[in-house]
Amino acid sequence: MDSPRGLTSQALLTSLYAAFNERDIPTLLAAMTPDVSWPNGWEGGVVRGREEVGAYWRRQWDQIEPTVTPTAFTTEADGRIAVTVHQTVHDKSGVKLADHTVTHVYRLEKGLVAEMDIRE
Repeated sequence: MDSPRGLTSQALLTSLYAAFNERDIPTLLAAMTPDVSWPNGWEGGVVRGREEVGAYWRRQWDQIEPTVTPTAFTTEADGRIAVTVHQTVHDKSGVKLADHTVTHVYRLEKGLVAEMDIRE
């Protein structure tokens, strides 16, 4: 599945992980559908829409420093893209709070992220 930018799904998602790690909210939100569904892995629940996702990340990044690096990509039978990621989280003083591997599962629509789920 190609994005409007001509990127493959893997290239698109790889670029979005880089943008996340750089705290580049405008780039991230531009790659999402207006009604995107996003898990609130930090506080719980789900946030919907670009504005809520951006606000969620700002709250999160005010408190913690997560870094997420993709390590593998697979396409599921229903067309969703499963991305295995190595995630580390530090507090603002640099103390490591988490260091683990999880799977993020994306549903894309016309090359934009419409939904993401987290599998532990």
